[in-house]
Amino acid sequence: MFDFDYEALRAIGLTQYLINQLHALAEPPRPGSALMRIVEVQRDHLTVHDGHGERQARALPRLTAMLQAHADALAVGDWVVAETHAGEECWIATRLEPLTQLARRANDGRRQMLASNVDTALLLMGLDLDYNPRRLERYLALTQAAGLEAVAVLTKADVGDAVEQRMAELHARLPRRIPVLALNGQDASAREALAPWLGAGQTLVLLGSSGAGKSTLSNTLLMAEAQLTGGVRRGDGRGRHTTTARSLHCLPGGACIIDTPGLRTWRPDADETEVAASFDDIAALAGRCRFRDCRHRDEPGCAVRETVPADRLLNYHKLLREARRGQQTALERKAETAKWKAIGKAGRARGEEKRR
Repeated sequence: MFDFDYEALRAIGLTQYLINQLHALAEPPRPGSALMRIVEVQRDHLTVHDGHGERQARALPRLTAMLQAHADALAVGDWVVAETHAGEECWIATRLEPLTQLARRANDGRRQMLASNVDTALLLMGLDLDYNPRRLERYLALTQAAGLEAVAVLTKADVGDAVEQRMAELHARLPRRIPVLALNGQDASAREALAPWLGAGQTLVLLGSSGAGKSTLSNTLLMAEAQLTGGVRRGDGRGRHTTTARSLHCLPGGACIIDTPGLRTWRPDADETEVAASFDDIAALAGRCRFRDCRHRDEPGCAVRETVPADRLLNYHKLLREARRGQQTALERKAETAKWKAIGKAGRARGEEKRR
């Protein structure tokens, strides 16, 4: 029988869904094994938590190989079964299937895991030079495609520009179901504003660019200086990447929060259907277009173009292109690149011919 301290593990996010998986494992855990949660991933080791404390561990090669075969990898937030071998070394032998996974696609199409078993994504954007509604829409579309609840959090409300105007812009632009909050990440009132999502057993992830205030907000919620913070550049408001690794922290109220490094790019780890579904206003209007197969580009009688702001529609088409590219194989991406090179070359040749 595999024993574990339910109350201690529940405090770091253990749910009945995960317990059911544990009892259904094809191979029962070895005697002396322990159920743990990954709280940090480094290149040469992982940090795991058993509900009482942290320790370093490594993944067994067979587990790593099995995950890689399915374009998967261990991530912060994963629940694992760890074994203690000779020399008191801790080895991760099994990963429980995540309820949710947040990932992105690299330039070569590989999946890069960001976090697992997350309930809510706090999408941070500063009310200074960091303000960018299109980037917030991108984060929203991709977190919703991963099955996460999302909350738009505008930081630096105490020093930001045109706070009320920008709040009104986002309320009009984003789906009504998405909460939009403006707060000062250094003030205790931030804990009160986010209280509905900080229930015991909940796991949140902070996402945003460098300098958006993720680590500052983490420290405020933790009521401790757990994460390093830094200033932003005067010219463009960007941060200096004080957070270099994703890490999970336990809040005093029983919730867990995952802080992440600033995201420079975030290509969709979702197909076109999943991305399109996150733009529910466009999906609702599409039924009123004149043509059933309207692509919302230059077709006459397009209800989407008549109603949706051009900037939001441009963002929609860009995400669909990236999602389509992310699903291609390396050979398909190579063929598409060659096709567009040929088209460009032919266009230049026609231009030169006209000039002659």
